[in-house]
Amino acid sequence: MASSVLLFFFFTIFCTYISLSWQEILLLPLTHSLSKTQLNSTHHLLKSTTTRSATRFLHHRHSNQNRQVSLPLTPGSDYTLSFSLGSQTISLYMDTGSDLVWLPCHPFECILCEGKYNPTTIPNPNPLNLTSASLVTCKSRACSAAHSSHSSSDLCAIVKCPLEDIETSDCKSYSCPPFYYAYADGSLIARLYTDSLSIPMSSPNLVLRNFTFGCAHSSLAEPIGVAGFGRGVLSLPAQLASFSPQLGNQFSYCLVSHSFETNTVRRPSPLILGRYSMDKAREKQLRNLEGEFVYTPMLDNPKYPYFYCVGFEGVSIGGRRITAPEILKRVDGRGNGGMVVDSGTTFTMLPNEFYEPVVAEFNRRVGTVYKRASQAEDRTGLGPCYYIDDSVDMKGRNVPQVVLHFGGNSSVVMPRRNYFYEFVEGDDHGKIKRKVGCMMLMNGGDFENSGGPAGLFGNYQQQGFEVVYDLEKRRIGFARRKCASLWDTLNQR
Repeated sequence: MASSVLLFFFFTIFCTYISLSWQEILLLPLTHSLSKTQLNSTHHLLKSTTTRSATRFLHHRHSNQNRQVSLPLTPGSDYTLSFSLGSQTISLYMDTGSDLVWLPCHPFECILCEGKYNPTTIPNPNPLNLTSASLVTCKSRACSAAHSSHSSSDLCAIVKCPLEDIETSDCKSYSCPPFYYAYADGSLIARLYTDSLSIPMSSPNLVLRNFTFGCAHSSLAEPIGVAGFGRGVLSLPAQLASFSPQLGNQFSYCLVSHSFETNTVRRPSPLILGRYSMDKAREKQLRNLEGEFVYTPMLDNPKYPYFYCVGFEGVSIGGRRITAPEILKRVDGRGNGGMVVDSGTTFTMLPNEFYEPVVAEFNRRVGTVYKRASQAEDRTGLGPCYYIDDSVDMKGRNVPQVVLHFGGNSSVVMPRRNYFYEFVEGDDHGKIKRKVGCMMLMNGGDFENSGGPAGLFGNYQQQGFEVVYDLEKRRIGFARRKCASLWDTLNQR
C-alpha cells in the first residue's frame, strides 16, 4: 500500500559559477518532485496531474491585469531550486508562467494544506524569518509592478498617504500595500520586501542587494513559494539582469526525463543562468549529447506580458502534417492566441478544434493495431490509451513519430517517451496485469468562449531538451540533450 506522505526527491543543494571561454554562467540544480499524497496508483497520480494541468491552463486563459496568475500548487511534475535570502536557505518552485518570487514568511498560516506535503521530507521547510528584510515603499517601481493596474499615486492613497505628500511625491516612508494572487485552486496575500539574495559559488558568493520578493503570511492550498522566471521586472531573471546583464538576459534548463514512479532514481536537472560557450574539447563533448538549437520568436502579449508566448504552426503525425488554426499561430491585440511555453504545467494543452484532428490521425495509425483502453482513459485523464502487445510490434513502429512545428520555421522532433507514456495496470484486485500506452497531449477545450492563450507547451514534453530563453534576441530555442550528461559536462572544473 502506497504511503500517504508527499515524497520529495531532493539532491544536495549547490550551484556553481563557471567561466567558459570568457563567458560566465550560474549553474543550479533543479530537483524534480513527485507526489504520492493520497494517491495509491499510477492512475491516481496521472489523474491528479492531468487535472492540475487543465485547471492551470484554464486559469491562464482567465487571468486578468490584477496579477491573478496560476501557480504550481500540488507537486506532480514540478521542479524546485534553492538559494539563500538573508541568512536563511529557501526552496521554491521554478516557474516560467509567473513573474514574481514569493515565499511563505513567519508567522505563516496555510489553509487547506493538509496532506499537501510532509515538512520532514524537504529541506528548509520552515517559513522565512524576516530579520534583515525591508518593506518596499508605495512609490517604488516594484510596488507598481505588483499592483499592475494601479499608479503609484493610487497606491499612496491606498496606504493613506496625505494628499500634500502625494502631490509632492514624498511618500517614501509609506510601505507598499499587500497584493493578492489567485490561482487554480487557491490564493495568497503577500507584501513586498527587499533583502540580499545570495547564490553560493566557488569564490566569491554572488549577492544581489535589494532583491525584491513577496512575503506571504497566509495562503490557501499553497505551502511552498515560487521563483517566477516570467517576463516581468520582478522576476528572478529580470532582477539578475539588473546586476549582471550577461547572467540575466538568457537562461536555459534541461529537464532530466522522469516517470510517474516514486522508486526512480532522479538526477538533478541543470538550470543555466547566462550564456555559455566552451573550449573545443568540451564543445565536442556537448555536441555528443545530441543536436543543435532551433529557435522560435517570442510573441508579445499585451494582456499577459509575463507569458513566454510563441507561434505554433502544426503537428506532424507519422509524416502527415496537420496545420494549426490561426489562433495558435499568433497573438492578437487583445492578448488572445499563441502558445505559452510553461515550466510549471505538466502536459501540453491544445485547443479542441486542433486537438481533435491530431488525435484522430494518431488513432487512425495506432487504433488499427492496438485495442483501445477506455477504462485507462477514464482513470488517468489521458487519451487515447491502448493495450500494448509487444509481440505484435517489438520495435514500437506502430506508434508514429510526432514532430511539433513552431513559428520561425523551427521543427522539434519529439522522443516517443515525451508523447506516449507506457505503464502496467491491473484490475481492481491486481490479478490481471496489462501494458497500457497513452498519448500525452491534452484537450484544452473550446477557445472561442474563453480567450487568452490558445495552447500551452508543458514540461513533460520539454524533457530531454535544453530549452533556452534568449531575452535579448527575444526567442526560445530547443535542442535535444542528455540532460544528466549536460549537468556533468557543465559542472566539470
